Amino acid sequence: MKKTFIICLFAMLLAQAYSQDHPEDYRLQIDSIERLFTYQRDTIQLRNGIGKIVIPPGFKYLNAEQSERVLVDLWGNPQGPDMTLGMILPEKQGVMSDSGYVFNIQYDEIGYVKDGDADEINYDELLAEMQRDAEEANKERSKAGYEPISIVGWAAPPYYDKERKILHWAKEIQFGNSPEHTLNYNIRVLGRKGVLVLNAISTMPHFTAVRQDLPEVLNIVQFNDGYRYNDFNPSVDEVAGWTIGGLVAGKVLAKAGFFAFLLKFWKFIAIGVVVLVRAFWSKIRGKKAESATGDAAMPDQAS
Repeated sequence: MKKTFIICLFAMLLAQAYSQDHPEDYRLQIDSIERLFTYQRDTIQLRNGIGKIVIPPGFKYLNAEQSERVLVDLWGNPQGPDMTLGMILPEKQGVMSDSGYVFNIQYDEIGYVKDGDADEINYDELLAEMQRDAEEANKERSKAGYEPISIVGWAAPPYYDKERKILHWAKEIQFGNSPEHTLNYNIRVLGRKGVLVLNAISTMPHFTAVRQDLPEVLNIVQFNDGYRYNDFNPSVDEVAGWTIGGLVAGKVLAKAGFFAFLLKFWKFIAIGVVVLVRAFWSKIRGKKAESATGDAAMPDQAS
């Protein structure tokens, strides 16, 4: 099935390469790729019985198998375990849209995250620490052939809802010298054994749309009995090495080596997804610009 999908996708993109002088043909090829996906609505049961996702009106859900195809085959990410439980996106938007946003869903069974530090965190100081860590990580990224990542600042400062046990925040990020900055909107829903992770993949021009839809997205996750935060049993349950501040920073604050930090950074913040979205869309947009103007391709754009 996966080979068939890749062959169909390759054929469509090859045909698209010959249709750059005809925007209507380009649009038809994009629509053909979109029709490879089947979306769901209503209530989605998550694997392992941890909970469910209730899809609100105006949104749709792409299951884990198809979402993995998007992340790996369309957007070029390396395949890895537990990279997605599916995607949530607006009803009128597709995975090939060059505007809007997509929320990727993951579950990380890191244990029970204590939230006692939530009121004590100085998020300005934490931001400065994250910026320093990003600069240090850029040394390793450069060695691996990736462009540097700069954390410009908070697009929305961290907020923790104690009653609902939901943490959310947004960062503005720049890849290399790209003039278009990436929006990294993060949601963490705390449970008994871990956290449900929702990461928005988008760009800063779409921040308003993401922020406007955020109340709907915050309501979609429902843990089942036995998996809720208040079901924690200190006698048998594991306590996470993460804190609220650690979730925001993207690393374990206590005794974490640099290598461990990198692993958690990619796993929680999902910047790898954003980096490779850019690689895919730069090819598409570059060809469109070259066809329209006869000049060199446009610089890479983040999506």
